[in-house]
Amino acid sequence: MGTGSYRPALTLLASLFFMWGFITVINNTLLPHLRSVFDLDYTQTTLIESVWFIAYFFASIPSAKLIERVGYQKALVIGLGIMAVGALGMIPAARMPSYTVTLMALFVIASGITLLQVAANPYVAVIGPADSASARLNLVQAFNSVGTTLAPLFGGYLILGRTTAGTAEAGTVLTQAERLADAQSVQLPYLIVAGVLILLAIIIARFPLPAMGQHTSRADKETRAGLSLWNHRNLVFGIPAIFIYLIAEIGVANLFINFVSQPEIGNLTHQEASNYLFLLWGGMMVGRFVGSFLMRSIAPETVLAWFSIGAFIVMLVTVFASGPVAMWSLILVGLFHSIMFPTIFTLGIRGLGPLTEEGSGLLIMAIAGGALVVVHGWLADLYGLQLSFLLTAACELYILFYALWGAKTGK
Repeated sequence: MGTGSYRPALTLLASLFFMWGFITVINNTLLPHLRSVFDLDYTQTTLIESVWFIAYFFASIPSAKLIERVGYQKALVIGLGIMAVGALGMIPAARMPSYTVTLMALFVIASGITLLQVAANPYVAVIGPADSASARLNLVQAFNSVGTTLAPLFGGYLILGRTTAGTAEAGTVLTQAERLADAQSVQLPYLIVAGVLILLAIIIARFPLPAMGQHTSRADKETRAGLSLWNHRNLVFGIPAIFIYLIAEIGVANLFINFVSQPEIGNLTHQEASNYLFLLWGGMMVGRFVGSFLMRSIAPETVLAWFSIGAFIVMLVTVFASGPVAMWSLILVGLFHSIMFPTIFTLGIRGLGPLTEEGSGLLIMAIAGGALVVVHGWLADLYGLQLSFLLTAACELYILFYALWGAKTGK
């Protein structure tokens, strides 16, 4: 397939990556908001995000089966439609306001994103030359990071900036009337998001996406009998690598605003802290562009190893330093996390051939690791927020192991 034949498709898919990154990170500004509205502890707050990632576990296999039945293009349109329904569900959840309905609406949005992930990630990886798969997916994921970078500004202004809790000093106690008023602030942002999702679904439905090709299509039963996913070490160790990486990424992102708002760290309001969250995700965007460039001449597993070492070091600084040093080291981990998901994903499906679709489904299912952010919240309640980031540091060590040994192809 010539470069020119898949470039328009990659450009359109970049908009999908942008939108699901944008919506996922709106949660990072939504969580401190809901913590104030419903008066939640850290465990209850991170449970919201856990429900979001549990959707990946339950929706991944049904998504793969749906793609088999209707094809990649229709699956993308359906996924966007599901996300729009969930976004609209946030409006009644805010009006009630209801913690349970909020969880249900977020689960629906996440189920739609799961369908997009199962379809789009392998599509981008195999639509062009195999030797540039990691660079290509890192490049398109960089647009996902553009969405994650802009979302805190959007959420900070339209959610935190228009609420009493978002503009108050840490520890301020809200009245019941203030909580009710604050809850209403999520309606406009999610209405805007739903409108954009519907528009994007219409555009993709009318766009001629090229086929992935026979070499990556699902094997028939006879051929499948002689093949096994478990003979591919890069996939076997790649599944827990995705799972563990998500624990690290989501734990940092979800607790970032609460961490830097503490008097001994940044002494910021939640709205002010959301501007620094912008820098965390901005580092991921920059890192993915840089990583895509580096992987043109350096093996992706080598780049992954160095980035995991950098992430481990800055997380130790976050845990044992204080004030601006701790805050900026946590911001810096975004740069080192940037290439991890797309690089692990492409290394995980490398050499799978006709098993690519099944392997991709298992890797996307592993995104459910983000649900264990509730463990991070539990550690924060038990031992303190700063010490809880030792969990993140431990996760970086497994990524290093995967880069050095687990990503090798073969048994």
